[in-house]
Amino acid sequence: QVQLVESGGGLVQPGGSLRLSCAASGFTFSRYVMRWYRQAPGKERELVAAITGAGGLTNYADSVKGRFIIFRDNTKNTVNLQMNSLKPEDTAVYYCNAWRNGGIYWGQGTQVTVSS
Repeated sequence: QVQLVESGGGLVQPGGSLRLSCAASGFTFSRYVMRWYRQAPGKERELVAAITGAGGLTNYADSVKGRFIIFRDNTKNTVNLQMNSLKPEDTAVYYCNAWRNGGIYWGQGTQVTVSS
């Protein structure tokens, strides 16, 4: 019943922008920290950005600070990742994640490719 459905991935040139979206259902969305992870070929999955339940606090990996913005809409049960000034090293599968003490959920992942 729990679902995290991602959209917005694709191919973009360096310097371009993409917005990833994650639609959540089946749990109390506003009580969960929402996070975006990514995993590039041959690399460990890494945390990209996180946002607290009410949207009051955000955290970003150093590699994306100043370029990416995470935001959520608790009325729509969605969390988004606005990615600007994209670099080839941002190429990865991006995963939506929901966390709280009582549970953790993952989306299926969406491919982002940054290439000329």
